[in-house]
Amino acid sequence: MERSQIAGKLLSKINSPDDLKKLDTFELIRLSEELRQYIIDVVCEHPGHFGASLGVVELSVALHYVFNTPYDQIVWDVGHQAYGHKILTGRRDKFHTNRKLNGITGFPNRFESVYDAFGVGHSSTSISAALGLAVASRVKKEKQRQVVAVIGDGSLTGGLAFEGLNNAGVEKSNLLVIVNDNDMAIDPNVGAFKEYLVDIATSHTYNRLKDDVWKILGKLNRFGPNTQALIQKIDNGVKSILMKQGNFFESMKFRYFGPVDGHDVVYLTKVLDDLKKIPGPKVLHIKTIKGKGFKQAEMDQTTWHAPGLFDKETGEIIKGTSDKAIPPRFQDVFGHTILELAKENDKIVGITPAMPTGCSLNIMMEAMPERTFDVGIAEQHAVTFSAGMAAQGLIPFCNIYSSFMQRAYDQVIHDVALQKLNVVFCLDRGGIVGADGPTHHGAYDLVYMRSIPNMIVAAPMDELELRNMMFTAQQNDMGPFSIRYPRGRGVITDWKKPFDKIEIGKSRTIRDGKDIAVLTIGNTGLFVKEIENRLIEQDINYCHVDMRFVKPLDEEKLHAICGEFSQIITVEDGTIVGGFGSSVLEFISENAYQTKLKRLGIPDAFVEQGTPEQLHALCGYGPEGIYSTVMNLMATIKKQKKVKVNVKH
Repeated sequence: MERSQIAGKLLSKINSPDDLKKLDTFELIRLSEELRQYIIDVVCEHPGHFGASLGVVELSVALHYVFNTPYDQIVWDVGHQAYGHKILTGRRDKFHTNRKLNGITGFPNRFESVYDAFGVGHSSTSISAALGLAVASRVKKEKQRQVVAVIGDGSLTGGLAFEGLNNAGVEKSNLLVIVNDNDMAIDPNVGAFKEYLVDIATSHTYNRLKDDVWKILGKLNRFGPNTQALIQKIDNGVKSILMKQGNFFESMKFRYFGPVDGHDVVYLTKVLDDLKKIPGPKVLHIKTIKGKGFKQAEMDQTTWHAPGLFDKETGEIIKGTSDKAIPPRFQDVFGHTILELAKENDKIVGITPAMPTGCSLNIMMEAMPERTFDVGIAEQHAVTFSAGMAAQGLIPFCNIYSSFMQRAYDQVIHDVALQKLNVVFCLDRGGIVGADGPTHHGAYDLVYMRSIPNMIVAAPMDELELRNMMFTAQQNDMGPFSIRYPRGRGVITDWKKPFDKIEIGKSRTIRDGKDIAVLTIGNTGLFVKEIENRLIEQDINYCHVDMRFVKPLDEEKLHAICGEFSQIITVEDGTIVGGFGSSVLEFISENAYQTKLKRLGIPDAFVEQGTPEQLHALCGYGPEGIYSTVMNLMATIKKQKKVKVNVKH
């Protein structure tokens, strides 16, 4: 390990929470400083999520100091903030492998550690999961087990979080929900609930009087067994008088405590120790700063959510240098293109669930704030909200990451496709995404979208195709339209070309040939282009078709291909179970062709983290995998031809 990544004196002794508990409470201040510095030291050289974990250093220390983990269970919502938790629970010396192939995962993972009570990666799941753990403990009569859900204020906008709160309030299980309120998700939080938390946090009169009530009445025992119930009634009365609205959490039958300074580790341990003695559902509201302890991360919390490589001394983010013009990211092509289209078509609006920077809708948002909508972490709402606007004649471009769109599948079917509404779904991060791993790989959208009636399913090979597909999707009466594209950069630098409408369901032939046909969808066409010279050098006269649409398929082209070639290869950056290759296989079967098909894509398994190139290679559909497949099939074809010649003789 690099010298800069050596743990501090106290942290070097912490191999489990049992070691942590040996410290004096005031030593926790120093430990927190060392833990924060260790995260900075490692992440600057081994990139990952940064600001979120810095913001909960003290909370991570306090939780493992007070609670008896792993018997007591902690569920981290999303998991961006769980680096401190991982380091304190036996993974300190492996932390430099975070998010790398065969290393530890970037999110809590039940298969990695007994301290990771529940696997996470998507937002708003913690309360429901923690309630399930708590109720299971009650059923098993494990009365002493404590269950904690740590959820950010951004994740609280997700409908699942409200569903969990609603159920937990009546279950009366031993559940503590910690609301980590830093006013940030990846971008600044939006919505009415954000304003509500601000009201609570800034109501000084309410908070001061609430504390006084509990200090005084909590010590009295003159009312016998009903003391606590009476105190609760008085406290609720105080709240209803002093707050503009009643306390939302207590209306859900949670006991509410806070807000508390989330960076005061000593006080946090005292509060948590008190709360674990109070039965039933409870909410602790803490105020933290995302990026705490690193000046640049505190000042620009969006950029420093996951900054990549950086100089920890200067705060400079390290970017690769090149004299060559750099192709744009697909997301930026989307961002600039939707603004161009919106200037020409006043029906176009943009919608995203809390990812304006991540999907580059912020480009249009800055120019046309009245026509762009960040609805918070609420994918289901984003889709039906889009459907409502489409029903009024607008053309919503609803941009949601492929893996997050899975959360709104019913809305896509019921609210959009069934009504044939012209909502354009722009699915960023389609296919393998890399270091974020299985919770974020966009492996399934080609499958789940192609199974929906009325849906057009398209995938551009390059930046120009993305522009033209977006242009095509906003033409009159297109209906539901899905465009998926990968994370990362394309290959074309001069991409701002005049728009060209694409005929729906029509492929384009990249290269004619007669030996073998390779059919690609989306960016996998670039993998074939990468090995073009190698195949030509091997005297392989291959045909390459960029299919562009999974639904509707270019059946005219497929009839021609199946009539000419004995071997076809399909390549997709998605699961081969029910995806693009399966659609071609269905066509071959339905039309009784004898053509043999080899499908390349993500196998029927969850793919772990690593670089996209590593994972494409492991799954067998990167450039080298395609090349090997072509060579093997060509050897088979030549052998079959030789057999036929010998038979004739």
